[in-house]
Amino acid sequence: MTHPRILLTRRWPDAVERTLSARFDTTLNTDDHPLSAAELQQALREYDAVLPTVSDRLDASVLAVASPRARILANYGVGYSHIDIDAARAAGLTVTNTPGVLTDSTADLALTLMLMVARRAGEGERELRAGRWRGWRPTHLVGTRLGGKTLGIIGMGRIGQAVAMRAQHGFGMKVVFQNRSRLGPAQLGTLQATQLERVEDVLAQADFVSLHCPGGGANRHLIDAARLAAMQPHAFLINTARGDVVDEAALVHALQAGRLAGAGLDVYEAEPQVHPGLLALENVVLLPHLGSATRETRVAMGLRVVDNLVAFFEGRTPPDKVA
Repeated sequence: MTHPRILLTRRWPDAVERTLSARFDTTLNTDDHPLSAAELQQALREYDAVLPTVSDRLDASVLAVASPRARILANYGVGYSHIDIDAARAAGLTVTNTPGVLTDSTADLALTLMLMVARRAGEGERELRAGRWRGWRPTHLVGTRLGGKTLGIIGMGRIGQAVAMRAQHGFGMKVVFQNRSRLGPAQLGTLQATQLERVEDVLAQADFVSLHCPGGGANRHLIDAARLAAMQPHAFLINTARGDVVDEAALVHALQAGRLAGAGLDVYEAEPQVHPGLLALENVVLLPHLGSATRETRVAMGLRVVDNLVAFFEGRTPPDKVA
């Protein structure tokens, strides 16, 4: 029996790679290098399935392969703004993702960023490691607390709700949010949160703003100069969603001008490049896209991809089909 040929564009957890290798004719990216556009096109010609990650840009030009062998892009991750869905559909490619399994780890990281930027933890660690700490004093690196503050959430899906639950039940924060659709008590459960109509309404009220909306399309630069100006000057912006949701140049300008207290970012517009203005700011916490980076989550993501591939090659609709 001939097994479908599949290609992993990056290294995955060992347990997942072993599972895939047992079920499919699997090619691994042994040196874990980011694939070029030409390599991605070659993969589309040679493999039945390509398993991309957020680091792979599968735009219309890359997907414009004459008579591709590949029939499915089984994405390792919940976000898929790096894939041109219309071009994939036109090329006859099914696209799947891995929803649900990233919720808790990403929510935990959003709270990590909130705490770090509010308590100036990044500044403190840099000072200590550089040998500049001169001991305790009452006015040293004074930050702010989360308790009693208002958290504004943009995008109240699974992750947004998980962040809200942690903030409300763990820190006693008030929660306001904006979402594309109306959410009622059945969706919110024990969470006490107020839905506002406009993004600007949330920004005007919140001490912390946490982004949990998809990237790409209409959400590109959702947080632009005008919306940053709508935030309170003592507020903090947190982004664990997608880098292109924030206009990074506008964010740098707002921070430099003192119109925001700080920001905590895990994602960037041009990963792995980071805007140099962000790197120069002390009141910004920068993490290298760690939202899903727990052993449990990364394995669960991979096993979700396995489920999608098995269903597809057995002629069933993959459980996480997005196109």
